[in-house]
Amino acid sequence: MNKTMLAILKILGHHSDIVGSREISRQLKLHGVDLTERTVRYHLRILDERGYTEVFGKEGRRITDKGREELKNGLVTEKVGFVISKIETLSYLTTFDLKTMSGDVILNISYFPEDRLDDAKNILTPIFSSPYVMSDRVMLKRGGEKIGDVLIPKGKTGIGTVCSVTINGIFLKAGIPVTSRFGGMVEIRKGKPTRFTSLISYDGSSLDPLEIFIKSKMTGVLGAVNDESGSILASFREIPVVCADEAKKLAEKMNVSGIGGILIIGDPNKPLLEIPVGIDRVGMVVVGGLNPVAAIEESGIATESKAMSTLYEYSNLKKFKEAVRGLYEKN
Repeated sequence: MNKTMLAILKILGHHSDIVGSREISRQLKLHGVDLTERTVRYHLRILDERGYTEVFGKEGRRITDKGREELKNGLVTEKVGFVISKIETLSYLTTFDLKTMSGDVILNISYFPEDRLDDAKNILTPIFSSPYVMSDRVMLKRGGEKIGDVLIPKGKTGIGTVCSVTINGIFLKAGIPVTSRFGGMVEIRKGKPTRFTSLISYDGSSLDPLEIFIKSKMTGVLGAVNDESGSILASFREIPVVCADEAKKLAEKMNVSGIGGILIIGDPNKPLLEIPVGIDRVGMVVVGGLNPVAAIEESGIATESKAMSTLYEYSNLKKFKEAVRGLYEKN
């Protein structure tokens, strides 16, 4: 197993149906891997021999259970730093325009049992009216349907929430470079952020830190929303001092346009929520796009999340209540 074969398995792992070498080659380019269809087929033959993929004639391949297991557990040393690399790639690919409120944003895709939709709706309604979400716009789909290129498993309801990495893309398009340093937990007291209580470096992680905190049941999003005291998912980022004023103006424009997420921007060369910054840098705390999913998990409903799953046209997203209503009407 090498990096190229791992990348091919990752692409196949996002699909439950058969994928051809041409489509694999196209999707590899989105991850910075430029391979011809012929070279892709060469690697696929090796994956076939090892039992990680199965061939369906000229139609293409599908990942096997053994392949999914290898994808989950194999080459952990190669996966260290994968998260930060994905953040940088998706930041560049984001095309969202604040003026037109259109263009591609990054979505996290999460699942929960279909028969818990009523419960999830009641839990999520106040969350999407709080300051701890990136946007009140989502995409909801039933099992067997797709959100972007991600297929929702049967028996599940899928929810696509705007990922906080979208902010990196918006800033990048405005000429403001953003460095993502940590994913963590921010303590909320009386409705105000006070400090980070846990941190995981993006550079040193093979998994998205926020997914780890959710499954470790360390979050207190419901408390932060309902009682104004709890712990929310957030990330710590840095921008150059020379961009600080422009960043604050951009943050205001985003709020007016309905894209939130920026919890606080610090002062030059000063710690923010007890986290020190580099020389000539300014700290910025951004709420986690998976806070709504954390609230569901806190309520005893099992979830599964794939952070930074897909690019999606923002104008096709719907306000949460409207999305729920549309889902019920389909049933």
